[in-house]
Amino acid sequence: MEGEKGKVCVTGGTGFIASWLIMKLLQQGYSVHTTVRTHAAEQKRDISFLTQLPRATERLKIFNADLEDPNSFDAAIEGCRGVFHLATPMDLKDGEPPEIVATRTINGTLGILKACLKAKTVRRVVYTSSASAIFGNDKWNEVAVMDESFWSDVDFIKKYRSSGGSYPISKTLTEKAALEFASENGLDLVTLVPSTVVGPFICPKLPESVSMALAPVFGKSEEYISLLNASMVHVDDVAMAQIFLLEHPNATMSGRHICSSHTITFVELSQFLSAKYPEFTIPSPNSLAKVQSFKAPGLSSKKLLESGFKFKYSVEEMLDDAIKCCKDKGYLK
Repeated sequence: MEGEKGKVCVTGGTGFIASWLIMKLLQQGYSVHTTVRTHAAEQKRDISFLTQLPRATERLKIFNADLEDPNSFDAAIEGCRGVFHLATPMDLKDGEPPEIVATRTINGTLGILKACLKAKTVRRVVYTSSASAIFGNDKWNEVAVMDESFWSDVDFIKKYRSSGGSYPISKTLTEKAALEFASENGLDLVTLVPSTVVGPFICPKLPESVSMALAPVFGKSEEYISLLNASMVHVDDVAMAQIFLLEHPNATMSGRHICSSHTITFVELSQFLSAKYPEFTIPSPNSLAKVQSFKAPGLSSKKLLESGFKFKYSVEEMLDDAIKCCKDKGYLK
């Protein structure tokens, strides 16, 4: 039974953002095809959090596909009017050389885009990038706010990032490759560039971005440098922005769209958490004096907002929803 809004595909369906997006699409009347990895280790993964979603029995179909086999996405994309591409390796510990991760991700993404052209039914592709494809450059001390014109510099990341460089390098090169391919082949593709995504989650695993945003709660002092001036957005706002970009009638809409609703300093974050959650030992602002890092600029969502999108959630709601979910799932006591 096809939903009244038609059929769409979401790649990487077991991920934090992708699983939340699937839930929202089902709620809004779409039929959804989604892909999960085919590796033997992944076959044992419990995906009941997807199959038990409301309307999933009638409107959700799950396909096996892997970025290492770019042709494996054809069946999932066939007959779809829109494609949300979110599948990406999350190698934050540099288990493989960045070049290998980037090549695999680019080839997989281009395979997905070729499948979209082959299907002849896909009207638009929404590729989800990351703010890590913007921040990795030497402009931090020159600007207070960055927009879509800023790109991460691969050489800069390799030079100044001692670990965890595979992810930003991969996201940067893949987004560029996707935009170039779409332009050269007449494919309607837009990219969404979210900042740190915070809020509740339906996937079993604690999302890395939620863990980082709640670093003061979890006592992960190594993450504090990333929160001196942190741009954040609620996962529900991200999902609704993705759907907005798919449905937007403006045929001239193209390129990148930053999705970030708030910027909060570590002082503001620690003050909020200390006042709202006294049961946790939150570091005081004075204890952060030894934390030295580049202070990240803010991110401008002007382009997305001028297109007509509106953010719904406050930064307090992001944090409250994330903490409640972590408690419910046993990550916080």
